[in-house]
Amino acid sequence: MTPADLSAAIHAIVAAELDRRGAAITVAAEDVTLERPKNRDHGDWALNIAMKLAKPLGVSPRELATALVGPIGEIDGVFSVEVAGPGFINIRLDAAAAGALAKSIVEQGGNYGHNDSLAGQTINLEFVSANPTGPLHIGHTRWAALGDSIARVLTASGAHMVSEFYINDAGNQMDAFGASIYAELTGTPAPENGYKGEYVSALAQRVKERHPGILEETPADALAIARQTGYELQLADIQESLEKFNVHFDVWFSEQSLHTPDDSGSSQVETALERLRAQGHVFDDDGAVWVRTSDFGDDKDRVIRRSNGVYTYFASDAAYYLNKGDRGFAHKIYLLGADHHGYVHRLKALAGAAGDDPEADIEILIGQLVSINGARLSKRAGNIIELDDLREWLGTDALRYSLARYPADSPLTLDPELLTKRTNDNPVFYVQYAHARTHQVARNAADSGVDRSVFEPELLTHDTENNLVGLLAEFPRIVAQAAELREPHRVARYLEELAGAYHRWYDSCRVTPLGDEPVGDVHRTRLSLNDAAGVVLRNGLGLLGVSAPERM
Repeated sequence: MTPADLSAAIHAIVAAELDRRGAAITVAAEDVTLERPKNRDHGDWALNIAMKLAKPLGVSPRELATALVGPIGEIDGVFSVEVAGPGFINIRLDAAAAGALAKSIVEQGGNYGHNDSLAGQTINLEFVSANPTGPLHIGHTRWAALGDSIARVLTASGAHMVSEFYINDAGNQMDAFGASIYAELTGTPAPENGYKGEYVSALAQRVKERHPGILEETPADALAIARQTGYELQLADIQESLEKFNVHFDVWFSEQSLHTPDDSGSSQVETALERLRAQGHVFDDDGAVWVRTSDFGDDKDRVIRRSNGVYTYFASDAAYYLNKGDRGFAHKIYLLGADHHGYVHRLKALAGAAGDDPEADIEILIGQLVSINGARLSKRAGNIIELDDLREWLGTDALRYSLARYPADSPLTLDPELLTKRTNDNPVFYVQYAHARTHQVARNAADSGVDRSVFEPELLTHDTENNLVGLLAEFPRIVAQAAELREPHRVARYLEELAGAYHRWYDSCRVTPLGDEPVGDVHRTRLSLNDAAGVVLRNGLGLLGVSAPERM
C-alpha cells in the first residue's frame, strides 16, 4: 500500500464522518497528511486530521480521533490503529501491505517520486543570467546547481516549468567588452572600464581566426565585429560550461530582443512603458518618465525613460517581466545572488505596477555566498574562481551534490579534501555507493540463482526491512515538499538517511543464501526490496543532477 492509497482511503472516511455529523465544512484530499513517526514504536504513519478539524466541529480532537479509528482499522492492509496524546492517530500496516510498496516502486521506475502537488501551475524559473562578458565563477556555480535542482523537483511535482537564462547582452558592459577585445587585436591599451585577463586575449585570437581580415575593416566595423563575435564565442563557452555541469536551460532569452523593433516599429521596451501607463502607475516629471513603484513597497519611484529619451535598465526589467506573462507564466521565480537584496522590492513593485499580485505571482530567492578552501583564482580571468576549474578539480557530482545539500540562504564553505575522499565521510560518495551496492547485490543474486519470480511482502518482517520500506514510502512526500519550499537540500538529506537505512538492512538481511542454504522466497522478495532502494536512490540523485553509478 502506498501512502497515497492510504491517504485517499482515510480522506473518504473523514468525509463520511463529516457528512454523518452534518458538518458545514469540507476537507480536501491534501488536508489528510500522513507523517512518519519519529519513534517507530508509534507505528508506520501518524495522522493529525482530528487536531485540524476538532475546533471547527466544536468537539475535542480526541473524541473525533476515536470516531475515526474504527473505520480506519477496517482499511485493507491496516494492522492496527490507535489514538495517541490529545488526538493523534497512529497507524500500523501489516507486513504484506507495507512491503508491497517495494514492487510498486520497481514497476514505476523513474516515475516513482513524481507527484501532482503543483499540477496546473505554470512557472518560469530564471537563474544564473550571467553577463556574457567572461567565464562563469564560483557564485554562478552555486546558483546553477541550485536552480537546476529546483527546476527538477518542480517538474517532478507536476508543474509546467521552464528554466530560463536571461542573457544580459545589451548595455554599456557589452560595449566595454567589445572594446576590450578590439584593444587586444590592435595592441592598444584596454579601456578604463574594460575587461582584462588571459581569456580576453584568447577571445581576441579566436575572433581573428573567425575573421582573418578584421583589421582591414574600418575601426568602427572592426569594433562591431569584435563585439558581436566575442559575445557569440563567450556565450557559447558559458553554455558549454553549464552543459558539462549537467545544468540545462529551456530558454536562452536575449536582452537585445527587448530593444528590437517589431513589424509595427515598436520594441518590447517601448510597449512595456505604454502598458504600465495604461495600468495608471506611470507619470511624467521634468522630461523623464517614471513608474510609481513606491505604491507597491519600493523605497522610491523608478525612472523608466530618462529625459534624453534613453530607456533605463528598469525598462528592460519591466519588458522582460511582461514578456514572461505574455508567454503564459502565471508564476515567476528569480534566483538571485546575495548582492541583489535591493532588487527584491523593485521586482515585486514592478509586478504590482503590471497588475499582478506581488505576493503570489513573483518569487525572489536570494542565495548566499559560497567559498571553497584552497581554491585558486582563475589563471585566465585573474580575479575569480571559475566554474570550469572547480568542476575539473572536484568533479561534477561532488560539486553539485554539495551545493544542493544546503539551503540557498546559508553561507557555505566547502572542504575539497572531504569531497574528493572515497569514504563514507563524503556524503555524495556515501549515497552513490549505496546505489552501486544495490546493483552489486543484484549481480550477486543472479550469480547465486536468486530471481524475481516470487514476491511475498509478508516475509519482510525484520526491523531494518520495516524501516527501509517506510523511508522508501516517504520519497514522493519529500519531493513534493522540496518543490513547494524550493529546497532541494531536503532531497539530499533524505538520500543520506535512506543510504544509511539501506546499508543497515544490507548488514542484517541477506539477499543471497549463506553457504549451502537453499534459495528461498524470502531471498527473492528481498531482491525486489533491494531493487526498490536502487530506484529511489537513482531517482533522488537525478533530481540533484548527480549520476548514479552502478559500480564503484
